[in-house]
Amino acid sequence: MGERINLVSDDSHNFNAYVSRPNGDTKGAIIVVQEIFGVNSHIRAVCDQYADLGYTAIVPALFDRISEGIELQYDTDGVQEGLKLKGQVEDAAALKDIAAAVVHVASNGPVAIVGYCWGGTLAFLAACDLGGISKAIGYYGGGIAKQLGKRPQIPTLLHFGDSDGSIPMEDVDLVTKAHPELEIHVYEAGHGFNCDVRGSYDKASADLALDRTLKFLEGA
Repeated sequence: MGERINLVSDDSHNFNAYVSRPNGDTKGAIIVVQEIFGVNSHIRAVCDQYADLGYTAIVPALFDRISEGIELQYDTDGVQEGLKLKGQVEDAAALKDIAAAVVHVASNGPVAIVGYCWGGTLAFLAACDLGGISKAIGYYGGGIAKQLGKRPQIPTLLHFGDSDGSIPMEDVDLVTKAHPELEIHVYEAGHGFNCDVRGSYDKASADLALDRTLKFLEGA
């Protein structure tokens, strides 16, 4: 369903993005922000899923700032390599690439952003610092608790798992107390519960989170 395109950020960085479009009219656009595993088959499938649901969806390849075509597996080696790569891409640079994706799909209607893992944190930061976005959704963004001084400028929805080994509930409580204006949900699940190729996948939680996400996007 999707295709790869080339985009240019405002610091003249050329990078790839994966775009999926609905068969009929579009409800708007969604920026899908990757985990630390790159724009792999799972993230492309998420993009395709949103297209099936009526949105023009685009995933910027944030690791292209290091090397093109990075796709990692959900195993120990993949985690270690992904964390290493993430450490080489500053949040400010990633936001530039996200901003270029926003511009590219802006003609499709309201632009929302949804991110997973590292992307969940970036979605939160985009809600605070980027223009052109109407709503933001973050799935298990572990870095949000370190950004409590920032405040989203748009409606923002956050999903967390109560048994997430990388995001203690103390961090979720900090986010909740710092941002009582946000819609925050906690599921009986671990990190990566939305990803159906991970051992931590929890279908019930993923389905409920998607339902809440779609209602949030549609204003319900």
